[in-house]
Amino acid sequence: MPPNLQTHNQKTEMNRRHRAQESLLRREDTFRLLVETIKDYAIFVLDPKGHIASWNAGAERIKGYTADEIIGKHFSVFYPPETTASGWPEHELKVAAIEGRFADEGWRVRKDGSQFWASVVITALRERDGSLRGFAKITRDLSVRRRAEQALRETEERYRLLVEGVKDYAIFLLDPTGYVVTWNAGAERIIGYKPAEIIGQHFSKFYPEEATQRNWPAHELEVATQAGQFEDENWRVRKDESRFWSSVMITALRDAKGKLYGFSKITRDMTQRRELEGRLRELSGRLLRVQDEERRRIARELHESLSQELSAMKMMLESTLLQGNLVPAAKEGLEEALQLGERVLQGVRSLSY
Repeated sequence: MPPNLQTHNQKTEMNRRHRAQESLLRREDTFRLLVETIKDYAIFVLDPKGHIASWNAGAERIKGYTADEIIGKHFSVFYPPETTASGWPEHELKVAAIEGRFADEGWRVRKDGSQFWASVVITALRERDGSLRGFAKITRDLSVRRRAEQALRETEERYRLLVEGVKDYAIFLLDPTGYVVTWNAGAERIIGYKPAEIIGQHFSKFYPEEATQRNWPAHELEVATQAGQFEDENWRVRKDESRFWSSVMITALRDAKGKLYGFSKITRDMTQRRELEGRLRELSGRLLRVQDEERRRIARELHESLSQELSAMKMMLESTLLQGNLVPAAKEGLEEALQLGERVLQGVRSLSY
C-alpha cells in the first residue's frame, strides 16, 4: 500500500473513532443531565463495597442529603438501625451481584431521622470483562401510596368486621354470573348455610322452584345490571327447605371504568313482620265487625224502647188536637210538636237498619 494511502486511511480511522467518542460523550452527558434533574426518583451509583459515588436532585429531595454531605458515605446510612444490624444492606448488594438485580420495598431513613416507605431497585454494573464496577440504585418514596393503601385496608377491614358481625341481615357478594363469593354471619343465621357450604354455589338455591323455573333470579340480576339496583319482597328458601318472606336489595358493583365485577345482596327475614301484619289485618277486620254489631245492637235497643214511647206521645198529641177546643196558638204548637215527634220516630227507626 502506498505511504500516502496508508496515512489517509489512518487519519480516516482516527476521525471515525473521534466522532464515535464525541457521540458517546454527548450521550453520556445527556444521560447524566437527565439523571441529575429527575426529582421523583433518587438515582445514584455505589462502588462495589456500597459507598456512594454519585447523587442526583431526586436523591437530595427524597433523602435530604446534599451531594457534598453524602458522596463517599456507605449507603447503609439510609436504613433503620435494626435493618442495618441484621446485615440487610449487604444482603441487597450480594443478591444484586449474583442475580444482576435486587428489588424490594421497605422502610428507609432520611437525613432528619424520619422514615419513609421506599421502593428500591439495585442493578449490578459490570465492565466488559464481567468484573463488578459498582451498582446503580433507584429509590422512590411510596409513603403516600402506602398510607392510602393502609387506609384502604383499614376501611375494608372495618367494613368486613361490620358486615360479618351483622346478624339481622344476610349480606353477601355475588360474582357477575350470580355465584356466591362472600357470606356473613347474618346470612348463615337467616338462610342456614355455612360459608364453606355455599361459597361457590349459585344464589338461585335460595329461591322456590316456581321462581327459578320462570328465571326470576336471572331477572333480578338483569334489572340490577341495567338500573343499578333491584328491590323486592317475596318468598325465599332456607337450607332446610323451609320458606321465609324476605326483603331483598341487589346492587350492581362496578370498577372505576364502569366494568361490572359483581353484586352485593342484602336480605332481611320479614316473615315475623308479615305474620304480624296479617294478624293486624285480621284484628282490624274483627274490630270493624264488632263495631258494626254493637252499633246495630244499640240501634235495636233504642228502636225498641224509644219508638214505643214516641208512638204513645204521638197518639196523645193527635188525641188532643181532635178535641177541637184549643186556642189557635196552642193548636199550632201541638202540630209542630207532632211533626217533630214524627221526625224523631223516623230517625230512631232508621238506626235499626
